[in-house]
Amino acid sequence: MASEQDPIPDTEHNLPNARDLLQDAIESLSEGFALYDDDRRLVMCNNRYREMNRSVADILVPGLDWEILMREGARRGVYADAIGREDEWIRDRLETTHDYVDEYELQHTDGSLFLVSTHPTKLGGFVVTRTDITERKKAELAERDGDLLVRTVLEASSAIVIMARTGDGQILYRSSAALEMFGNTKSAREHYLGADDRADFVTQMLSDGQVDNYRLNVIAKGNVIPASMSARFAEYRGEEVIVTSVIDLTQQMKAQALIQQVLEACPVPLQMTRAETGETLFRSPETLALFGNNGEAKSYYVDVKERNSYLGELRKNGFVRNRKAEYINAKGQQFWGAASAQLIEFDGEEVIVSSTRDLSEELSLQDELASQRELLFQNEKMSALGELLAGVAHELNNPLSIVVGHSLMLREEIEDEDTLRRIEKISNAAERCAKIVKTFLAMARQQPTRMEPVDLRSVITTSVDVAGYGTSQEGLSITYKIPEQLPEILADADQITQVIINLVINAHHAISNSGTGDQIEVIAKRGKRRGSVKIIVKDNGPGVPENIGGRIFEPFFTTKEVGDGTGIGLAFCHRIIHSHGGKIWLDSSHKKGSKFCITLPVAAQNTEESASDATNPATENSSRILVVDDEADVGEFVAEVLTKEGFDVDLAQSGKFALDCLQQQTYDVVLSDLNMPDVDGRGLFEVLSKNYPKLASRTAFITGDTMGESSQKLLQESQRPYLEKPVSPDDLRKLVYGLLNDGKEE
Repeated sequence: MASEQDPIPDTEHNLPNARDLLQDAIESLSEGFALYDDDRRLVMCNNRYREMNRSVADILVPGLDWEILMREGARRGVYADAIGREDEWIRDRLETTHDYVDEYELQHTDGSLFLVSTHPTKLGGFVVTRTDITERKKAELAERDGDLLVRTVLEASSAIVIMARTGDGQILYRSSAALEMFGNTKSAREHYLGADDRADFVTQMLSDGQVDNYRLNVIAKGNVIPASMSARFAEYRGEEVIVTSVIDLTQQMKAQALIQQVLEACPVPLQMTRAETGETLFRSPETLALFGNNGEAKSYYVDVKERNSYLGELRKNGFVRNRKAEYINAKGQQFWGAASAQLIEFDGEEVIVSSTRDLSEELSLQDELASQRELLFQNEKMSALGELLAGVAHELNNPLSIVVGHSLMLREEIEDEDTLRRIEKISNAAERCAKIVKTFLAMARQQPTRMEPVDLRSVITTSVDVAGYGTSQEGLSITYKIPEQLPEILADADQITQVIINLVINAHHAISNSGTGDQIEVIAKRGKRRGSVKIIVKDNGPGVPENIGGRIFEPFFTTKEVGDGTGIGLAFCHRIIHSHGGKIWLDSSHKKGSKFCITLPVAAQNTEESASDATNPATENSSRILVVDDEADVGEFVAEVLTKEGFDVDLAQSGKFALDCLQQQTYDVVLSDLNMPDVDGRGLFEVLSKNYPKLASRTAFITGDTMGESSQKLLQESQRPYLEKPVSPDDLRKLVYGLLNDGKEE
């Protein structure tokens, strides 16, 4: 029943068509394809397979034995792994021919790289497929080399870099510096103080696409440190990651804190302002103290136009140095100041860094110095006048001494009224001449203008009242201690009052400025040296440092702040006391505060009373006195006065003759002129000090030249009493009695 059966296919007709279809299908593959039979002979292959085996393509024909293909390829140097080991390599390939091999990497010597797979067939043959992976391998190698390069750079650098997943923050990579800073953390979340900090950071990244210089505190190995973070989004192996670089700001913040501390401690008014608006960006405490809490530098100026001129100079030169202008301080007071500034760029804008110096104290000191220069000029003129008068006085004083002295002696001896009247006229005229000379000398020496007996109690109480006004509110006690029977001094009361006030005020300032001490005491008492009184001004304040104790009486030397003192006060006190014939010094042995001591001679009547109380009647005087004067008349007058007083007197008309007398006779007192030929007053006193020290302490000078430089120097160095010619018999007697009864200062 052939009609009911399916038609028999035309096998011979369909076989070529099937082969063509198979061949076409094989050619369409992107891989190389080859089919081998059970005898390992090539049945068919596509052109892609031939291209991949171009070195042996000439033998790739059906029927080619697989072993021959391997051997020929090895012989021609096609396979990189076969070089130098051809037999071993061929044996390995033949052993695995019919095995299932999946993606065996085969490298040709020309650099081509293929994935080769073999699959056995059911009929005993096998199929070979080849995939060209040369470019893919190059890309992978390049990526691997790039990744290695980046890792090498990051690991070798100090950069703190972290790559973490955006979502959960898991760390995929960190540089060695990041590992050292944060430790081996698993998630970037562990680096934030709280979840909100990371959420804000990621939110800003999502908003801006990136973050630069994001400042916050982070946790690094359990420590909270300031940091700056910059981050970018990236894709890594198909997922979104955040690559973050971190800068540790710890040292920077410490440096900024140090700079801030230095600037705030700087004793100079520093500030930083915007050039255009004058808005203040920074100001030191000194600037706040000077200008107050004003918001703009423009408000500092009395004339706003001055600020525009100042800014113009800055923009022209880039800086200004000590530019003077009138400013307004924190109290609203106008003052002159000097500004120094530099124009810089800060955050893209013009900024002025400047300092302003208050010139008030400097200008005040300049005025004071100008006044002192004028005073110095006047002093120089007086000094020149004094030198002239000294020469004149020396020539006049000797004859005047004779006239005045003898007229006074005659007044004491003559009883005839008519003769006394004439003597009185001679005496008055001579004394008038003497006063004129002394007046000019006093002017040249700048001596006190009004010398008269002064009650120290009145001077001290007035000084304390004036200097102590208002100090009780400051908790400062100023007291004085004065004995009842204190002799008067011969002085200018106003000048002595000024000296005591100055010393008390100095003590007050020292206590107030240092915060040390609360007591000032003024004490007056009899001096240890006969015929003198001593004034003490002491306090329990900070005292005077030892290293400056020897300089405090120098003009213009001061320890006060600029503007609080000129260094003239103590120098002025020294001049006044010295001009009164006294001494002023700082007692360095007083340790709890400062102690200034002054000695002044008592008034004449006190000396006279003291001397008369201590002397015997003239008839009982047995002391021997040596009078030395090159002017014979003056020497004879002095000798006559003392002889009538009961003293034994020897007269030497030169210093050389006086030295001879000293070798032959013992004396109780020496009265000597200063300016003499051969051996002068200095030479005589030096011999006395060396060979007759006790007699040197009972030596005095009678001179008509107290203005000469050498005379002044000797009188100052020797600290011996002296009389200026012309001398009166009374003054002469007082001088001698004082020397005889004077004890050494304790």
